[in-house]
Amino acid sequence: MLDLVIRGGTVVDGSGTPDVPADVGVRAGLIVEVGKISEAAKQTIDAAGALVTPGFIDIHTHYDGQASWDETFSPSIYHGVTTVVMGNCGVGFAPVKKGEEQRLINLMEGVEEIPGAALAEGVRWGWESFGDYARALDAMPHSIDFMTLVPHDPLRLYVMGDRAARCEVASTEDCARMAALLRTALAEGAAGFSTGRSDNHRTSKGEETPAHVAGRDELLALAGTLRGLPYRVLHAVNDFDCAQGTAGDAAAERARFDAEYALMEDCARAAGRPLALTWLERINAPQQRQWLMHSAEASAARGLDVRLQTACRAIGVMNGLDTSFNVLMAYPAYREIMHLPVPERAAQMRDPARRARLLAEAPLRLANGDSAMPPLVDVVISRLGEAAMLMFPFEEGSAGPDYEPSMKNSFFMRAQQRGITPLAAIYDYLAGTGDTGSSAVPDGAGAEGSNLIYFPIFNYLCGSLDTVHGMLTHPQALLALGDAGAHVGTVCDAGLSTTLLTHWTRDRPRGEKLSVEGAIAMLTARNAQHMGLRDRGRIAPGMKADLNVIDYANLASKMPVLVRDLPAGGKRFVQGARGYVATLVGGEVVCAEGGITAARPGRWVKARASLD
Repeated sequence: MLDLVIRGGTVVDGSGTPDVPADVGVRAGLIVEVGKISEAAKQTIDAAGALVTPGFIDIHTHYDGQASWDETFSPSIYHGVTTVVMGNCGVGFAPVKKGEEQRLINLMEGVEEIPGAALAEGVRWGWESFGDYARALDAMPHSIDFMTLVPHDPLRLYVMGDRAARCEVASTEDCARMAALLRTALAEGAAGFSTGRSDNHRTSKGEETPAHVAGRDELLALAGTLRGLPYRVLHAVNDFDCAQGTAGDAAAERARFDAEYALMEDCARAAGRPLALTWLERINAPQQRQWLMHSAEASAARGLDVRLQTACRAIGVMNGLDTSFNVLMAYPAYREIMHLPVPERAAQMRDPARRARLLAEAPLRLANGDSAMPPLVDVVISRLGEAAMLMFPFEEGSAGPDYEPSMKNSFFMRAQQRGITPLAAIYDYLAGTGDTGSSAVPDGAGAEGSNLIYFPIFNYLCGSLDTVHGMLTHPQALLALGDAGAHVGTVCDAGLSTTLLTHWTRDRPRGEKLSVEGAIAMLTARNAQHMGLRDRGRIAPGMKADLNVIDYANLASKMPVLVRDLPAGGKRFVQGARGYVATLVGGEVVCAEGGITAARPGRWVKARASLD
C-alpha cells in the first residue's frame, strides 16, 4: 500500500516540458510512481482541476535567526516553498565567540533590517562553530528543509576580531585561518560560501560591514577552499562600487565595474564552482544591468559557471504609518505624533492645521536609530518629486496586489492632477483622506492609517516589468532575491513564487508572459541544479516527495499584513496566499489551504558528501 496518492491532477514536473494528466504515488517520503495509479493508499489528495508541481526552492533567504524561534519559515511556507537557502549576502550567526554575539546582531539588523531586539531575544545561542550552528538548528523541529551558506562577515570577525570591525586588511595568517574554518564547515555539510560586496550595506550603527573591504588575496583564499570538494557554490551581493567615484563619469564607473567583475570571475575560477551574483537594474547605476549580463555571458563562453540571481518583481519598499520606512518621519509635525497608535496618528494627521504646518516645514536629516534605513529616507526626501514618480497606492485587486502599477497612478501624477505637491498627495493618502485633501474620510479609505504606498526602487525604471521579463528569460538567470526573513518592516517578497505563477503566466495585462512549465522549472529544477540538489526539484520516481497541489485558476497573493509576532514584540510583514491546496515535504502535508499543519519533517539539508 502507498502512503499517499495525489489523484487526478495535472503534473508539471519541473523539467520545463508540457504538463500531463497523472497521479503521483508516494511511499516512505519518496515519489515511487507517476501515471495512472490503481494501488490503494493510506491517504489520498484529490487534485482534480489542480496542478501538481515539485516543491519550490528559494536560494536567497535570511532566515538565519528566525530559524531558531520559528518552526515554520513563514511566510515562505504559504507560497509553496519546501527548501530554503540561508546565509546569503555574507551575514549570519556563525561562527561566533562567546560574548561577541551582539556584533552579529548589529550586522544583521543593519544589513537585513531585522529588529535587533527580536534577534537578541529570539536567537537561541549555544554554538561556536558553523557546524554546531547548523546542527543546533537541525535539532529543532521545522516544517520545511533548509540549506546553509557560510557567511563571510562572521568568519572574518571570528578570526580578526576588532581588526575586522575596523575593516583592516587580513594578513596571510588571517586568510589561512578563515580558509581552514570554511573548509571544515563545508566538509560538515555547508552548501557554499557567501560574501557581501555592497557599499550600501551598513551595520545598525552605520559602520561598514567587515567583509565588504576584503582584498583580493583574502577572497581568492576563501574561494579556493571550495576547489576539490564535492559540489558547492559561491554567492555574492555586489554593487560593483556604484556608490564610489565621480558622479556622472561613465568611463570611471565602467572601469570600476570591470575591475570588480574580474575579481569575482577570478574567485569563480579559483573555486572551480558556480558563482551566483545579484542582478538588478539599479536606479543609481542602471547601465550595470547590461554590463553584468554581457560579462556573465563572456564568462560562460570561457567555461565559467556564472549565474545571475534576479527577482520577478521590482525591488522596493512599502511605505505606511506603521512601516519602518516612511517619508513623513523626517518632518517635525509628524514626529510629534509618531508615538501615538496608528489610528490616532491618522486622525491627528487629518487636522488641517497639522497638514498645513508639515507641508511648510523643512525636513530633518535622520540619524541612525531614527529609522531602519535613514540614508534611504534622506535621499528620497531630498528628491521626493522624482521619487514620487515611482510611488503608487498599494491596493488589492481581484488577483491580489498590483506589482506592475501604471505610471499614470503614481503619486507624482496624482499630485499633478490635483495641482498640489507630491508630498501633499502622499500625506493625504497616508492620513486616509484619499485624493480629497479634506478632513473627511471617503468610503473605503484607510481611516485607521492602514494605507500602504508601493515604492519599486530597482527594476522599474521604465515604468513596467518589461526589463524584468528579459532578465527572467536569460539562460543564466536564477529566480531569487525575495530576501525572505529580511527587511521585515518594509518588504515582503517571500511570495515571489506566487507572483511568478500568477502575474507572469496568467494575469499580466501588458507585455510578454511566461509559460507555466517554464515558470515551474525556474522555481524547482533550475534552482535545485544550481544548489547541487539531486533528490528534489522534479516529479519522477525516486525523487523526494516535496510537492505542491495548486488551484491555479484561483491562485493569488494576499495583501501583506504587519503583525507583531517577532520576539520582543517586533513587527514584520507577512503575506499569505490563496490557491495552495497542499504543500508536502517528504510526503507529509505541512500546509493545507493556507493553514500550517503540525507536521515537522523539515531538516538541515547537507551538501553532497561525495564526488559521485
